[in-house]
Amino acid sequence: MASPDAPPANATPNPMLHDPARLTVIAGPCSLESEPACRTVAEKLAGLRVTYPELNLVFKGSFDKANRTSTTSQRGPGLEEGLRLLTLIKRDYGFPVLTDVHEREQVAAVAAVCDVVQIPAFLCRQTDLLLAAAATGRVVNVKKGQFLSPQEMVHVTGKLREGGAAEIWQTERGTTFGYQNLVVDMRAFAIMRQNGCPTIFDATHSVQLPGAAGGKSGGQREFVPPLAKAALAAGADGLFIETHPDPAHAISDGPNMVPLAELPGLLADCLAVWQAVRR
Repeated sequence: MASPDAPPANATPNPMLHDPARLTVIAGPCSLESEPACRTVAEKLAGLRVTYPELNLVFKGSFDKANRTSTTSQRGPGLEEGLRLLTLIKRDYGFPVLTDVHEREQVAAVAAVCDVVQIPAFLCRQTDLLLAAAATGRVVNVKKGQFLSPQEMVHVTGKLREGGAAEIWQTERGTTFGYQNLVVDMRAFAIMRQNGCPTIFDATHSVQLPGAAGGKSGGQREFVPPLAKAALAAGADGLFIETHPDPAHAISDGPNMVPLAELPGLLADCLAVWQAVRR
């Protein structure tokens, strides 16, 4: 019997999902909170895929928000229901899909459905989790911990390479200095690029205010557009943007998510910056 964290028997490496000729955008709701919410976001993304073929879109959503400020906070639908929703999105809209894992025992089930296995920021130094994700043959997107310098990510990506990862993405989401705030150092993209992996900017978590909203996290979504454009100008290869039809009623991260209606304008502006830098 295979170990619970072994890759699925039929796992084969994806074709390279990051396309340097297109702007990679990981987008979707924070939590896979319901099928209607997921489908509404996927339908908007499907329209953007037609309008902007220069975008390389990946649908994301979390089945478990394990790192919550309070035990009373909603955590999402759970592994089984979350993977069912991601399977529907992949089947009905044709997007590659991404979700995060928190334990080795979750990796095989996630890799059987998802094209990208994501390692959360607070777990980026967990060697066994990194190696289990690397062994799946899927793309691994690892978020830089808020407690790490950009220079230290070479050790994180090094573990994934040693584990045989087929393709590695690294995501910057800012550095914590305490006092419920994060700061993005734009030098990080040049530094992390030296690791030889595409670097993604997490535009929405970078404006999160951890624990600042009375037992839950707050956020300043008004700063998502300037930071996203600045990151692309500084050399980021892609963006991670959480979006929701009604952020005020989302079960998690509402204050820092981009309202779905505003996403087309934001991506148009970001695409223009990305193209200008590459010209």
